[in-house]
Amino acid sequence: MVSLTARAADRVRSMHAELDRPAQRLRVFVESGGCSGFQYGMSFDESKPDDAVIESEGVAMLLDPASLAYLSGSQIDFDDGLHGKGFEIKNPNAQSTCGCGKSFN
Repeated sequence: MVSLTARAADRVRSMHAELDRPAQRLRVFVESGGCSGFQYGMSFDESKPDDAVIESEGVAMLLDPASLAYLSGSQIDFDDGLHGKGFEIKNPNAQSTCGCGKSFN
């Protein structure tokens, strides 16, 4: 399971409201790259046949099977404070993370 905090869900809803494609949902994914080997990504996309659809805080998220395996148990937060980093993923499966918070292994 991947979950959103209330702050992250509010931010996603706000961003989604600005889209002109209401059928798109938040896609959370992992791809090769970054400082530590893998990096997180988020975008709005249409569902694909093998996607898992997970709902958290009233927001539907799309995850492909490989990304779901890496992200299982993760929580996505949004920090918009003075030193805010934007979206932050707290991943219990990451052995180490990069200082930027966007990369892990």
